Amino acid sequence: MDVDISHRRSEKGSGYGIAYIMKEFPRLSETFISNEIFLLEQMGLSIKVFSVKRPSEKIKKHATVDRVKSEVVYLPSVTSLSGSSMVGWLWVNLPKYFRDHCQLFKSRPKAYLNTFIDVLSMTFRYRASFFSFPKKAFIKEFLQAGYIAHRILASGQIHHLHGHFCHGSTTITMFVSRLSKIPFSFTAHAKDIYLPKLNPGNLLKKKLEKAKFVVTCTGANRQHLQSLCRTPETIHTIYHGLDTAVFSSRKDISEAGTTPLLLSVGRFVKKKGFEYLVKACRQLKDQGHDFQCRIVGEPDEQTDSIKQLICELKLEKVVILSGGVTQDELRKIYSECTLFVLPCQIVDNGDRDGIPNVLVEAMAMEVPVISTGISGIPELIEDRVNGLLIPQKDISALAKALETFLEDPDLRIRMARAGRKKVCNLFDSKKTNIALKDLFVSSLDQELKVST
Repeated sequence: MDVDISHRRSEKGSGYGIAYIMKEFPRLSETFISNEIFLLEQMGLSIKVFSVKRPSEKIKKHATVDRVKSEVVYLPSVTSLSGSSMVGWLWVNLPKYFRDHCQLFKSRPKAYLNTFIDVLSMTFRYRASFFSFPKKAFIKEFLQAGYIAHRILASGQIHHLHGHFCHGSTTITMFVSRLSKIPFSFTAHAKDIYLPKLNPGNLLKKKLEKAKFVVTCTGANRQHLQSLCRTPETIHTIYHGLDTAVFSSRKDISEAGTTPLLLSVGRFVKKKGFEYLVKACRQLKDQGHDFQCRIVGEPDEQTDSIKQLICELKLEKVVILSGGVTQDELRKIYSECTLFVLPCQIVDNGDRDGIPNVLVEAMAMEVPVISTGISGIPELIEDRVNGLLIPQKDISALAKALETFLEDPDLRIRMARAGRKKVCNLFDSKKTNIALKDLFVSSLDQELKVST
């Protein structure tokens, strides 16, 4: 389907657009979202972003963010719900949202009251246990949804809603849809799918069945989501796309006389498996290998424990930690490394990665990769074809895979070339975003038919 949306907008006199609803925009670790928005704009779609939180002023921004033309609306900030009563929290925060809710109630009283009653029911239905207090987060999300719904209805230019991540952002999106009668969709990613506390009870199932369509970034995720609902045909796999012209084959670098560099990239969270990488590095050193390992990522829950582990294993001169970087900076780091490794794991609470974008980026630049055979990763990496896959949490297997690549330059080259070929075939953003655009266009076409 190839519909000129921009032409259709001019015919009707108003924009038939999409509202993206997110927790925070932009985020350094969510480059794929800004890339997605930029490419959809290039394909003719009109997008408006609603962000619950403002990013930190100190945050680094990827270059793509500055190329995005979409207006970004930041919601009024709210205080934390933790440790506060609902009445006290509303006393502080309701004034910021009161006017929008009043105007929304005047224009759509029935939809407003029905949604509010359902929200109140959810605070009891999805609480932790029968004796627990009502779940206050839904009241906060309803407040935020009312703000968005009023502004969307006032503009008259939004005819589809899309949430990114299927917990809080999509809960807000679902409420906005209920208040405005505008259809919604969402993209589900990783822990938002698998952690029950993020979608308690049957809440995820409810979202799946109310959404016009659902997108997820791996076939493994799609199968899981399809098992939860009665409308499996509405769930689609669309891989996170990558600009393979930007992440292009790196120039040949001479490794003669240089110390091999092992690279890993990701937030310092348990599912990345950095603790196993550090321990595997100790095994490699004990076996007499000379190398350096660099782990690049935003600080998080495991930063201190990884630093402590490095000290305990006396690897301070071998394993180097670096803070988060932009994509431009990261491309340079990819071009200098010998191999890329990310030993992902499924943690006890069910959290896991889908297909980490950094694996796709490394493979696009013809860097040989090592990872684990969990979740959607085998959809990208075929063991001994375009990379090496090992069992999760297996330090010895990881050390052996690292040693295999370190000792066999020809194998690295062969698998690196096969890796880029796989990325160009399945993960090129110009291909993946066409599929997403077609889903949006189909929904917008249906709305246009209804409105005429």
